[in-house]
Amino acid sequence: MRKQSFIQGTMILLAAGIINRMLGFIPRIALPRIIGAEGVGLYQLGYPFFIVLVTVITGGIPLAIAKMVAEAEGENRPDQSRRILHTGLTLSLGLGLLFTLIALLCASWVSNVVLTDNRVYYTFVSMTPMISIVAVSSIYRGYFQGRQNMIPSALSSVLESVIRIFFMLWFSWILLPKGIAFAAAGAMLGVTVGEIIGMLALLLQYYFIVNRDKKDSLSGEPSEQGLEKLNMVDPQTAPVMRRLLGIAVPVTAGRLVGSFSYLLESIITARSLALAGIATAAATAQYGSLQGMVIPLLLLPGVLSSSLAVSLVPSLSEAAARHDLTTIHKRMHQALRLAMVTGAPFAAIMYVLAVPLCTLMYGNADTAPMLRMMAPFALFLYVQAPLQAALQAMDRPGRALINTLIGAVVKILLILMLASQPEYGIYGAIIAIMVNSILVTLLHGASVVKLIKLSLRIADPLKTLTAMIIMAAGMSYVYTSVHFSDAGWLQFLLSATSGMALYLGICLLSGLISVRDLDRVPFFKRRR
Repeated sequence: MRKQSFIQGTMILLAAGIINRMLGFIPRIALPRIIGAEGVGLYQLGYPFFIVLVTVITGGIPLAIAKMVAEAEGENRPDQSRRILHTGLTLSLGLGLLFTLIALLCASWVSNVVLTDNRVYYTFVSMTPMISIVAVSSIYRGYFQGRQNMIPSALSSVLESVIRIFFMLWFSWILLPKGIAFAAAGAMLGVTVGEIIGMLALLLQYYFIVNRDKKDSLSGEPSEQGLEKLNMVDPQTAPVMRRLLGIAVPVTAGRLVGSFSYLLESIITARSLALAGIATAAATAQYGSLQGMVIPLLLLPGVLSSSLAVSLVPSLSEAAARHDLTTIHKRMHQALRLAMVTGAPFAAIMYVLAVPLCTLMYGNADTAPMLRMMAPFALFLYVQAPLQAALQAMDRPGRALINTLIGAVVKILLILMLASQPEYGIYGAIIAIMVNSILVTLLHGASVVKLIKLSLRIADPLKTLTAMIIMAAGMSYVYTSVHFSDAGWLQFLLSATSGMALYLGICLLSGLISVRDLDRVPFFKRRR
């Protein structure tokens, strides 16, 4: 199996993430045109339950698989890797089938009592097959990531997105004559088909890679093939299961804390805005603008930090299994520098060009003040992902859980205190979210520094901040000096491009980015 370096693996996942983000805009634009806002509402009502169930089943198991497989590969024990894979499949598929049955039995109750709209029933039933499918897919993704081969995960995710979009739109269009409820269920069935194809792509790649590994080691240990067949009675399965649960449970708990924090945030924000004297419709619109427009824009550049986090877990786990502290420090410095350097220019664009960006994206600039206020603090979100991944890779998921819980409590309390005041309103919630991102990032950072005795490079954040300020000034000058009649998008594009070029030049001159860094990226390497 081909193994990629840390940077190569990150770039592969980054490319897949960018493609998936771009493809994701297609159903957001097309689906409402087919089934209307009401149909989209029925689809969205059922989807959060799927997310919660998947979080419970696969929240921490794939990460645990990636970590344990990376450790086994680092110790050159492929038989242990397969044992880990099979144990993870047993656990995840068992949970998936259990929750699929529970979801089917509770579908009517959820539709009529919890959601109070019985039309959601068809959508809810249509989503249930995905629970077991995602349970299997996530385990294979974790296995491939543990062996530091990101290509199968990237290919399957892109293929799944393409198939999902096609069948979502096709099934919803075919079932529309039967009514909006069936059309929404058709959209969910399209998602299910995409997940099935993604899972089959992973299984196919696993089959070919395992066969290739066997051909490469025809003279290898005969016991490995027997173990693969008889792994269910292997005496080491129980220790593997205990270790797997020991890693997965705290990670899953941490993600559930985030999910419930988000749920409480939406409820408390709405009630706090009502206490501030804001009408219900206006409060809903403000919160919708924040969560549906501003936050997605802020998180868009986070596709790199997410890719870094995925690649970092197996890389650090393998180094930790070898007790290679030098490599651990090197990978952390690389990840933090990449997260800062790549996220900073987008934060500057969102701050300086908030008005034209929101106008181009959403047709009006009402959300621009919120975006401008939050943009400078987005850097903390980008850095937070690799820090959390490091804690999970170094067997400290409980520490990450505590840090996340502290941040969630502070955020909820600040929303209650500030958003209920008329002078703050929705901006009270924004302040709470910013404080949460800063606090959790600093807590994660302190935990990582203490855990691995990491020496911080203060020069990198200072150089990044300086480059951001100069870039912001350059973009502001270009945007106010150059005007195109009836072509606001061209003015925005010219300003952003000029700013990015200026930022890249400063990074090269200051040493934040080196020619060697560019040479590690396949796109640049082929052209040098």
